[in-house]
Amino acid sequence: MHLDLQKLPRHVAIIMDGNRRWAKAKGKNPVEGHKYVVDNVIEALADRCIELEIPYLTLWAFSTENWDRDQSELKALMQIFRLGFQKKTKQWMINKGIKIQILGELDRFPKDIADMCRDWMETSKTNTKLTITFALNYGGRDEVRRAFNRILEEKRQLLEVGELALEDLQVTEEEIGMNLDTAATPDPDLIIRPGGQFRLSGFMPWQSVYSELYFSDVLMPDFSPAQLDKALFDFTERQRRFGK
Repeated sequence: MHLDLQKLPRHVAIIMDGNRRWAKAKGKNPVEGHKYVVDNVIEALADRCIELEIPYLTLWAFSTENWDRDQSELKALMQIFRLGFQKKTKQWMINKGIKIQILGELDRFPKDIADMCRDWMETSKTNTKLTITFALNYGGRDEVRRAFNRILEEKRQLLEVGELALEDLQVTEEEIGMNLDTAATPDPDLIIRPGGQFRLSGFMPWQSVYSELYFSDVLMPDFSPAQLDKALFDFTERQRRFGK
């Protein structure tokens, strides 16, 4: 399998699915699947993207619906964020020149985790090797809702000061895109979902309209750089028409 480097995507997004099933199959606590991905998988995928000069990688790590899980699992997940991501992210920022971004609403997380994420973003903002976006407390409909609320507030203020007439009140596609969490990031060219499920589950509903989709039966803890290469090869073999 030979990858045509000229046809690789600029932005790869991964819905990280199958961690709990992987752990269960091995007789482990469900949270061990999440920990394995943080300790062994994410950095390897990031390294491969850097090697291939893919500039953007987005990883959906925690959805808005995940808050409904068992409290003991949530508590363990928070510790993974604190310890695992903190250690790995520091190494990436210092040694590998990776820029960290967050997709989603941080305020629902414990304050120390939210502050840590904001510190990652600030510390790494000038790095250029790879931009990794972690989707945390992210839901696609929630992102669109928040974008519209920002737009409505801006237009309300313009109406109040007379800089916008009521009959001219409308929302453009450009305004929506500029108010999404991904405003500074190109739309994903390729969305990968390991874990054997064939749906996006609300991931980037606005941004994914022309994304190529790749589904794999491999569970996320086993999704190695070799598995990523398979998805990339499949992408390079497709013809993207963008509705034309």
